[in-house]
Amino acid sequence: MGPGYSCLYRGVAIGALILASLAIVAPVSAAGERAVPDAYKVALEWGAKIPLKDGVTLNATVYRPKHQHGPTPCLVTMTPYISQTYHRDGVYFAARGYPFLVVDVRGRGNSEGRFHSFEQESADAVDVVEWLAQQPYCDGRVATWGGSYAGYVQWVAAAKRPSALATIVPVASPYPGRDYPGRGNILFADAIRMGVRIAGRTGQDNIFFDNDLWNGFLIERFEKGEPFSGIDAAVGLRDENSNTPRERFYGPGIHDYWKSLVPTDVQFQALDIPVLSITGAYDTTQWGAIEFYRRHTRNASPAARSNHYLVIGPWDHAATRVPRPVIGGLPLGEESLVDIPRLHFDWYEWVLKGADKPAFLRNNVAYYVSGAETWRYADTLDQATAERQAWYLGSKGKAHRLDSAGWLSPAPGAGAPDRYRYDPRDTSSAAIEVEVEPGSLVDQRLILAADGGQVVYDSAVFERATEISGFFEFDAWIAIDQPDTDFRVSVYEVDDNGGRVLLASDQQRARHREGPHKETLVNTTQPLRYRFDQFNFMSREVSAGSRLQLIVAPINSFRVQKNYNAGGAVADQTMADARTVTVLLYHDETRPSVLHVPFGHRAQ
Repeated sequence: MGPGYSCLYRGVAIGALILASLAIVAPVSAAGERAVPDAYKVALEWGAKIPLKDGVTLNATVYRPKHQHGPTPCLVTMTPYISQTYHRDGVYFAARGYPFLVVDVRGRGNSEGRFHSFEQESADAVDVVEWLAQQPYCDGRVATWGGSYAGYVQWVAAAKRPSALATIVPVASPYPGRDYPGRGNILFADAIRMGVRIAGRTGQDNIFFDNDLWNGFLIERFEKGEPFSGIDAAVGLRDENSNTPRERFYGPGIHDYWKSLVPTDVQFQALDIPVLSITGAYDTTQWGAIEFYRRHTRNASPAARSNHYLVIGPWDHAATRVPRPVIGGLPLGEESLVDIPRLHFDWYEWVLKGADKPAFLRNNVAYYVSGAETWRYADTLDQATAERQAWYLGSKGKAHRLDSAGWLSPAPGAGAPDRYRYDPRDTSSAAIEVEVEPGSLVDQRLILAADGGQVVYDSAVFERATEISGFFEFDAWIAIDQPDTDFRVSVYEVDDNGGRVLLASDQQRARHREGPHKETLVNTTQPLRYRFDQFNFMSREVSAGSRLQLIVAPINSFRVQKNYNAGGAVADQTMADARTVTVLLYHDETRPSVLHVPFGHRAQ
């Protein structure tokens, strides 16, 4: 690991409150203390006005080096979370020589106009970059900064290629329709919290972070079986005071609306500025960050690809800004505690001022291997996987119990199909789920409580420590006796004491088995082929004596939109529509179900 990037953990109070299902927004500052180091070196201008081409004026807080001598490259971030949120970051970079602007996006904070999340940022960001380049303290070169929503803003700004934009550093960037407001067309009920947070103009952080309030609200709706389509109005988010269009939550799958909010292939092809992308193995917007990475590197020129660097740490959404030594209950090594602000600063120094390349960036892709507690490097993300093996499912017909699990084997599977029954009227899991820390990688209570209502398959025990790095895929033959249902597929490491660590997961709604753009209800009780190929990237050294465990289960959570298995519009279904479904998972010679395992490189 490069010198200067390992740092001691600095506690951030809000980091522990970030829910795994809230992919978008928790802003995380560079430090948690009230005193701001180096603030005496910074000159502050509050309320700078940025005119946009359509006549709207945005509000910015400007942090400048107190003794700046002549124009210099500038940094900018745009946020819907009110500009003071990033006060520490503004001070950090200004104290080190970079003027730093925090801009309230249109309709938020003290900026004019009406805020509609995602829709406005592309054109507005271009205007901001061009305005900043003309300021007397700027030398005409602008770089962007920011994570989560601000990471998305950087991508759509770069797609328009404003001439002054020199580099982007998107962190934990959501990709609309892919990882927000849901995943696999299964929407986050918790996202209603975000809707309240960005309603109106002012900050709603105290409301947003009140877990008891939101857990109580969502559990009550879950237990009563109320329709998802009424969730916004239930907390006052009606059309006249909401910044979130209703079709975002109730539209059919990933339709043209979502496509309009991300760059086109042509725009990615033309994007040739240096890019540093940062995400985490447990980041709930990892799918978005990697989708941006893949689309850019797939379409860009060889020169542009060589200037795109990707870092995947062992982090959740919040820790992509401030790494922590324990993520989801999983302890990590000191090497995981990268000084992210320093990495940003060294990147800007390299790209904007010709300094040495950051020592941490040894190759275009850096990924952390938990268990081994080390960083590995590759030319491309695909090169993290050295070999893929097909492990077939098999059983003696009793794989619905943890103590009689089926098996995962390189040999073709055998045995009668395994089954579970799922009644969406059963809401007993809420009492357990509310006690489980969102994003936990090690808590087993929900798995144990679901015993008998899921199917389980174990691999043989690993005789030696083995690195698994990349993306799992799962091909399955599944039969159901209702028009629709939801599946979650999870892969765990299970140690010799029975402890589990979640490695990766995927989820799918049966009606979208032919693709996210298609919606076809199931009209047969015969098995159909399902392909689960949207697992998150993971990298972990599995210990000797451990095994892999595959669990296929229904989704029955108060944190997501509930499917009552009835067909029709899922958002409008209620408990009265609920149908019990029987799920059969086949694994015979003619209908093999297979887990594809991505093995990483062996240590030399």
